[in-house]
Amino acid sequence: MSSKIGKAAYRPVGVLLGIAAGTLAGAIFRKVWTVTAGDGEAPSATDEDRRWGEILAAAALQGAIFAVVRAAVDRGGAVGVRRLTGHWPD
Repeated sequence: MSSKIGKAAYRPVGVLLGIAAGTLAGAIFRKVWTVTAGDGEAPSATDEDRRWGEILAAAALQGAIFAVVRAAVDRGGAVGVRRLTGHWPD
């Protein structure tokens, strides 16, 4: 399989994996936030009743979780494609 065909074949898989990663990361973040903050809902940046520290901590935690889940899902998808096709998706 040529490199261009491999990229084209992997693109829809990558999009689906990205959606799944976002959904999974959101669920993980909500659980972690509930356990750590004891609050059911994470603050938004425009929530005037929340303090700066809480808002920034929530954003940092959410970003870290999303990055780790996305990297794990992307890597797992690439490994899966290599196992199926014998080629690494570039």
